[in-house]
Amino acid sequence: MTEPLLSRPFGRREFLAIGTGAFAVAALPIALKRHVAIARRTVPVMGTIAELTVVHRSEAQAQEALEAAIAELRWVDATMTRYSGASDIGRANAGASRDGIAVRPETAQVIETALRWSSASDGRFDPGIGAASELWDVNNRHEPPPADAVQRLAGRSFWRHVDVERRAGKGVVRYGERDLHLDLGGIGKGYSLDRAVRVLRERGIEHALVNLGGDLYALGESPEGGAWRVGIKSPDDLRAVARTLEVSDRAVATSGDYERFFRYRGKRYHHLIDPTTAAPRQTSVRSVTVLADRCIDAEPCAVSIFGLPQDQALAFARAQLRGVDVITLT
Repeated sequence: MTEPLLSRPFGRREFLAIGTGAFAVAALPIALKRHVAIARRTVPVMGTIAELTVVHRSEAQAQEALEAAIAELRWVDATMTRYSGASDIGRANAGASRDGIAVRPETAQVIETALRWSSASDGRFDPGIGAASELWDVNNRHEPPPADAVQRLAGRSFWRHVDVERRAGKGVVRYGERDLHLDLGGIGKGYSLDRAVRVLRERGIEHALVNLGGDLYALGESPEGGAWRVGIKSPDDLRAVARTLEVSDRAVATSGDYERFFRYRGKRYHHLIDPTTAAPRQTSVRSVTVLADRCIDAEPCAVSIFGLPQDQALAFARAQLRGVDVITLT
């Protein structure tokens, strides 16, 4: 990790903890050094909370850009969620094992990108393990599912059995395994953030911060000038900041075991499923944060390396992306 990303430790009073995500953002000063309007919105989307801050001279333009960015997040959610039978992924999970299912070109693009990360990580990132995620359902379960049901999904390399074709401007998805269910939860938020940031730029916004659970993009500078100051929350105390970053025109994604989980007989079972065991990945690593140019790369990279020691995680990330940085917390 390059040194300029790290800054002095900030106290809790200097941070504004936002939402239930992995990040805290430095509180904005009461008196700004320049005349700008700051527009903020907080909305539920993609199973988490999206928090957007836009800085511009025109408050009306900032608000308009905010609405457009939120519309992008909601469009991706409606199109690619696995929780709706009407979405592209919902329809594919219901019928792609029998016939090819037509999906939007954007969905095909995200699936293809996910499969490239699967290949690069030798299956540590597998978007085809949706059935295992459904089985564990850590938001609602209080004890592990039956061992035989878990074992049936273990080590199946589902990603190898996803086929994506392009026909007449659309995508066609086929599954080669009966138990294969796509889950774009490890890449879809990153894709939606990139779309939101693109829309902000198209509407003349040069400075903004978009936070979506464990993914974040810092556009331009903070209102008082200089990089945005972002804290990675401590896995042991979400009210505390474990590491601080200064980020500008950069994507940040964190995968951790401390927000979506249940405990059973003293053991933590989190939502990050290991495809080789079809169970939550067992590791001493609590979280991994990746800084990259695009969220669609930072998010699957973080999932791919979650659980790896810092040196191995950094080596993998640097083999895949230029200018990437990795922070591991244990």
